[in-house]
Amino acid sequence: MRLVPVSMLQSGMKIGKKIFSMEGVTLLAEGVELTDKLISRLKEIDIGYVYIQDKWTEDIIIPEVLHEETRRKAMRAIRSNFQRISDPSSSSHPVGGYRHLGREFSAVMDSILEDLSGQELPMIMLMDMNTTDHFLYKHSLNVCVYTLILGAASGMTQDQLKVLGIGSLLHDIGKTQIPVKVLMKPGKLDDEEFNQMKNHTNIGYQILREECDIPLLAAHCALQHHERLNGTGYPRGLKGSEIHEYAQYLGLADSFDAMTSHRVYKPAMLPHQAMEVLYTGSGTLFDQHKLEIFRDKVAIYPPGMSVRLSTGESGVICKIHPMMPHRPVVRVMTGYNGEALRAPYDLDLTKVLSTVITHVEGLESPELVAQ
Repeated sequence: MRLVPVSMLQSGMKIGKKIFSMEGVTLLAEGVELTDKLISRLKEIDIGYVYIQDKWTEDIIIPEVLHEETRRKAMRAIRSNFQRISDPSSSSHPVGGYRHLGREFSAVMDSILEDLSGQELPMIMLMDMNTTDHFLYKHSLNVCVYTLILGAASGMTQDQLKVLGIGSLLHDIGKTQIPVKVLMKPGKLDDEEFNQMKNHTNIGYQILREECDIPLLAAHCALQHHERLNGTGYPRGLKGSEIHEYAQYLGLADSFDAMTSHRVYKPAMLPHQAMEVLYTGSGTLFDQHKLEIFRDKVAIYPPGMSVRLSTGESGVICKIHPMMPHRPVVRVMTGYNGEALRAPYDLDLTKVLSTVITHVEGLESPELVAQ
């Protein structure tokens, strides 16, 4: 299957991978044939990309990092609890707190960890492509998966991963108390609004630290995920080892997912561009060793993604080299002059170093071209 921007879908194409709603429910199943009406609906609900079936790429399989039931359980827990806490008709923190949080998210985390432990540590890329959702809910789950993969790759135990996972899943819970007009503002925040936004770290910490079933380290994940090694982060301007290891991993995952997700105030970056941005902060904002682990576990060009090469040819990513994820194998389907090839062929970019990926299909604006 291959990944196609919704803007380039055509009637008659067939869905290659399920599309989920914000509750984790299947909106369109595999094999559904697209119509003009369905394509219009996908555009209305802001789906960015979908996987479609294609005879030249039918051997490209895109595995699910999480099982469908796990995804549904996690999204339901995030959505229902975040909405309950943000409900203006109730107290921001009722007497007795939110004691259900620990029990419910502990069960969710058990399911997520079971899914991840049942497979070899994957190279992952959770782009904003085939799920429609409130950005906060989807972002929370994406960051949790990224962070757990990184924690596992660094050798953390299951007990450590569970605490890290709960902390990452709930790291932005403080945003439930930030005005929607600030969260969703399309333009730049003014100083007052930015201070309100920054306060979500303190709010999240206060919500989580008072819950007896939530590990205190998880509360510190909410508090510290915007701290940076050189002390330029917030809320406390912590430096180096003052920032807990869990929060350092979480800060990486949070930054990467934010950059590669579409928001009302900015378009999504390409994965390789976001990685380059992270590396500009190596040793100053982010720990270099943790960045290297992150780089080795994230597929900056996921299988199925349609790309254009510096030669003028176009194709689909069909394989990733674990040691050189930025030099994948591309199934070339269109020639130098834009003509469709009768017999597509696989080009291994690790063996043709003079050829590079210059564009990703659907993201063709000049500022998104690889340098």
